[in-house]
Amino acid sequence: MKKTTFLIVGKHAVIEALKNPSRKIERVFLTEDAQKKLNRENQSLNLLKNINVFYKSRKELDNLCGRDETAHQGLVAEAEQLEEVSLKNFVAENKNININLLALEEVSDPRNIGSIIRTAVAFNIDGIIVKDRSFPSKSKLLYKSASGGVEHIKIFKVSNLNTSLRYLKTKDFWISAFDVSSNKDFTSHEWKGKNVLLFGSEGSGIKSKTLQNSDFKFKVRINKNIESLNISNAVSVVCHYIFQSIKSK
Repeated sequence: MKKTTFLIVGKHAVIEALKNPSRKIERVFLTEDAQKKLNRENQSLNLLKNINVFYKSRKELDNLCGRDETAHQGLVAEAEQLEEVSLKNFVAENKNININLLALEEVSDPRNIGSIIRTAVAFNIDGIIVKDRSFPSKSKLLYKSASGGVEHIKIFKVSNLNTSLRYLKTKDFWISAFDVSSNKDFTSHEWKGKNVLLFGSEGSGIKSKTLQNSDFKFKVRINKNIESLNISNAVSVVCHYIFQSIKSK
């Protein structure tokens, strides 16, 4: 049965999708200038081999992308979704190593999610747990904001986040919630073993029921003149610190 397709938009997002052997690309739409630049910057790779290529003007690509106001940079790919990854299978295959996962509750803005994915890849996070119904898996804005990061990280879509957190606790994961109600700075914690870094939506934060499944509650200390950080910025600060602390050991 043929899978439904969607559009990936923007230079980095499309190039990384073309490089990913697990990603099925149906068609690529691009300007002649974009193809020349693509070939010049990737001379050792024949990225468009066996791909149906259609040349379009920038205006035609604008129309193809619709009203998302996503900058296509002359490159658009029609692609299939990647095969979904099972959280339980991943845990079963990675029993005796240090693992850091992100978990997002009710985070649905595609730009924020895309930025979080990009950060997670940059700082060696092993996977991201999202609620299936709130994850915009076909959003052009998400893929553009992730700048190709979607091709390099496991995204676990779950129907019930609390059930998944309780399961991970039985597999020796520590659940660390980042919540404004906490007084403990996350940099005071020793980050080792198996961790889930839990973040909630900017509006309502982490739900009280979900907080009950956490082992620790942390905050990111910032200047008192600013109430809070954008979630993608907060994730960047935390992931960079953990990345540096692990690297220094």
